[in-house]
Amino acid sequence: MTPLSPLRNDDLRARLAALLDISGPVLRVIAPAVDLLVRLSLAKAFFAPGMLPGSQIADFRTALPMIVVQVMGPVLLAIGILIRPIAFLMLLLTLLAQSSGPAQDEHLFWAALFGWYVVQGAGPLSLDRVLDKGLGQSPLPLAGLVMAALGWVNREVGPVYVLGVRLWLAAALILPMPMHVMLPTMESGMLPRPLAAVGATLLALGLVTPVVAVGLLAAVSSMEMAGSDQGMTVYGPLLLLLLAASGAGRYSLDRLLVGWAYRSTPLDDRAPHIVVVGAGFGGMACAAGLRRERAWVTLIDRHNYHLFQPLLYQVATGALSPANIAAPIRSVFRGDSKIRVLSGVVTAVNAAARQVIVDGRAIAYDLLVLATGATHGYFGREEWAAYAPGLKSVQDATSIRSRILDAFEEAEATDDPVARQRLLTFLVCGAGPTGVELAGAIAELSRHGMSKDFRNFDPAAARILLVQAGSRVLPQFDERLSHFARTSLEALGVEVCVDSRVEDIDAEGVLVNGERLAAGTVLWAAGVVASPAAAWLGTEPDKVGRIKVGPDLSVPGFPDVYAIGDTALALAWNSEPAPGLAPAAKQGGAYVAAVLRARMRNRTPPRPFRYRHQGSLATIGRKSAVADFGRIKLTGAVAWWLWGAVHLLFLLGLRNRLSVMLGWVWSYFTFDVGVRLITEERTHRSPRRVGRQ
Repeated sequence: MTPLSPLRNDDLRARLAALLDISGPVLRVIAPAVDLLVRLSLAKAFFAPGMLPGSQIADFRTALPMIVVQVMGPVLLAIGILIRPIAFLMLLLTLLAQSSGPAQDEHLFWAALFGWYVVQGAGPLSLDRVLDKGLGQSPLPLAGLVMAALGWVNREVGPVYVLGVRLWLAAALILPMPMHVMLPTMESGMLPRPLAAVGATLLALGLVTPVVAVGLLAAVSSMEMAGSDQGMTVYGPLLLLLLAASGAGRYSLDRLLVGWAYRSTPLDDRAPHIVVVGAGFGGMACAAGLRRERAWVTLIDRHNYHLFQPLLYQVATGALSPANIAAPIRSVFRGDSKIRVLSGVVTAVNAAARQVIVDGRAIAYDLLVLATGATHGYFGREEWAAYAPGLKSVQDATSIRSRILDAFEEAEATDDPVARQRLLTFLVCGAGPTGVELAGAIAELSRHGMSKDFRNFDPAAARILLVQAGSRVLPQFDERLSHFARTSLEALGVEVCVDSRVEDIDAEGVLVNGERLAAGTVLWAAGVVASPAAAWLGTEPDKVGRIKVGPDLSVPGFPDVYAIGDTALALAWNSEPAPGLAPAAKQGGAYVAAVLRARMRNRTPPRPFRYRHQGSLATIGRKSAVADFGRIKLTGAVAWWLWGAVHLLFLLGLRNRLSVMLGWVWSYFTFDVGVRLITEERTHRSPRRVGRQ
């Protein structure tokens, strides 16, 4: 007999990936049927007379609510509507039954199953799932916020609950049962001790969990057929069925093996090559959505880091370090061998030859995603950029920080009151979220962060002006929130100038509505313009340079090219352009990844892209912010805490989240600004005369 040749590691990975490709669709077909079976079984159980605590109370008026629950609850459970609240109510009643009467395995398994539905919700064969999309976009009060919260519970709490169920079942397999109220009787007589130990270990680790769950289910079924009285109640097998159909979840060796197989399976030259230009929110979301595909992915950016732009203003005002809001791109995709990261500047696209020109060399592509973002727009007056820098990059932020801090240093060194007044005048052009946040942060820096640092003047004497061409600040927000923001800014000492058009900017200051305002530091937050991606393709852009894209975010005339984020003009927000916000870019990146996955697998493409607005936030200062969620509008401290929590969640990496949170806590209690470093030469310094120190 000829011995079998050993498989190479590459063959093992390829076969495991192929097995996962087959098992995924199989589980997707089985899981809805298992979910329906479990719901119908629980509904049938709750129809049984006398099951619920209190259903046997003699007083009809007291028992009536329990009877209603016992009738309506199973009906709603069976048809799959209001699953989470019904399951939560049933969970409470089950726990009450377990604690008030004799302990039963049946109650424990009921509690585990109802807890599953509280966290995960119902499967596809339910009215809840059919109505989910419509409810999220409906005008009902709090509907969008509630659906977003439930989605978060499903994504974040769900894997933790599955881990808890696995550990609970593993403990029940191997531990003696002196505390019957907490663990069901599964170990005694069900499996030989060695097999029970192996099954418990595999369940706890989350290794081949569907196989282990099916094996335990077969063991239970065989015992029942043999007439043993040591088997589990029928609801134990139902829990094992759910675990087999859903898998081990995020926190398991199964998930690690899946990721390893997809990431490290070697590809041949026939695999498609996807090039993503830009590592902002959209580009990163797109690349992450393709990490398990049988394709080569090249992610190109001029920098080697992903930047969290919404907090750039805090770097510019010394509250945070650049390292707090940036993460190296390579570290994010370190374990994804099929994703290549290139640091370089894209200067052109040759669509006919399917090539991207990076630093003078051509990189071929099969599919191209342009996520190149936007930069400052000066409405045709590009010469203003030398006097009024914008805020789009780390270099911009550190340069602005140097300008702001240097102005205070020069004010300390001069005895000329006119020169000092000009140095201590800060003018911000544009009262959108960036302008409002900049103005508020500079005001807090001057009044609190440096209150005792200087001897020759009082930093609180600094004058901060916020100039807006429109009639109110934060024009994207509700008028009431806009009024609150202006009031809060003025309480900080910011002079808000609305209906004021900037006519000229030079080294001495700004000309506003014909009036000369002398300002030592002028900052630009009034407009942006898209990258030159439209020029690379030779397509006609809109007035701010964005590429007009189709419903699937592809570029008309270029079926292999897609554009997302600030690069694209997508009429995906109730037939209006999607906003230039981080959530819009992330949604667009995830959507294009789904389109490309469907295209490479020859599957039906997803529906046209629709931007789902989850709310707008802007902070003004300490315990002062505004939040607009449509019908729900928040102001003050509540909005400020919410703003902080949302930004922490969006930050990339645990290290950055912890460092930013600790920095904020320190600043909150001490009023101290942590990063007051002037890192640029004083090339913009005006002549001064040194006085007493």
